[in-house]
Formats: sequence, C-alpha cells, structure tokens
Amino acid sequence: MNLPNKLTCLRMALIPFFVLFMYLDFPAARYIALAIFIGASLTDTLDGYIARKYHLVTDFGKFMDPLADKLLVCSAMVCLVRTAELPAWVVIIIIAREFIISGFRLVAADNGIVIAASWWGKTKTVSQMAMIIVVLLDINGWRPFEIVLIAAACALTVISLIDYMIKNRGVLGSTK
Repeated sequence: MNLPNKLTCLRMALIPFFVLFMYLDFPAARYIALAIFIGASLTDTLDGYIARKYHLVTDFGKFMDPLADKLLVCSAMVCLVRTAELPAWVVIIIIAREFIISGFRLVAADNGIVIAASWWGKTKTVSQMAMIIVVLLDINGWRPFEIVLIAAACALTVISLIDYMIKNRGVLGSTK
C-alpha cells in the first residue's frame, strides 16, 4: 500500500475519533474534534498531491479517496445537526447529492466508464470542509459568515450535481 492510500486510510480511521470528541462533554473536546477534522481534511489534499506528483494513482485510491471524503464530511455534518448548528435540510441536500453521484458512478463503472472528479466536485468538497471548520470554530459574531459558507456549500453541491449529470448524461442511456 502506497503513501497516498495510507493517508486515505488514516482519514477514514480518524472519523470515529472525530465523532467521539463531538459527543464528549468537556471544554476541550470540541477543539480536539476540530483539530482531528482539520488534520483529516489536510490528508485529502496531501494524498491527492502525492498520488499525482509521483504517479501513485491506484484503483484503491480512486475508490476510497472520495468515499473517505464523503464519510468525513457527512459524519461532521450529522454531528452539527445534533448540536443544532447546521440545519438538517442542508445535510439532506448534500447527502442526497452524494448518493446520486455514487449511484451514477456505479452505473458508469458497470458500463466500463470512469467518471473522474470535476473541478466543481473538488470545489464543492473544499467548500463543505471550510463550512464545517468555520461552524466548528463557533466564533462569536461569525454567524453571518457561517450562513454565507453554508449557502455556498449548498449552491456548489447542487451545481456540481448538475455539472456531473450534464457532462455524463449518456451514461444512463448506455448499454453493455
């Protein structure tokens, strides 16, 4: 297993610890959860950079990297719904998009088509991670900024879904 894949596995292994600290009730728990989330988010950038720069892209990485991102972001958002810091409808939109794209990719893969991540999809992930970090920071007076980030994450989620559907519309009509 190469370094980028190990970083992806590390990101997935950090998720339960993030959730645990989000549920613990002592003053530093929230900041520990934040540090874990930031660290896990940084592994996403690092593993992709290393994989591309050193030609270490693998099928495992192509599958697990986006899955690790989805699990990290969705876990964080569910925790933030629990604390009433993120509206449930936002999380539903984001998770629905992930299910739709994952299903779309499965159909494409079944037809021998690989759907690569687009610029919109990558921007969507970055916006969601930034939104989560700012909400986790919970800085007094930043609520308007949080709302802007939540709206941006929602908009980019929908835009990236539409982009995938338009660019790959032939996938659903193709046959083996």
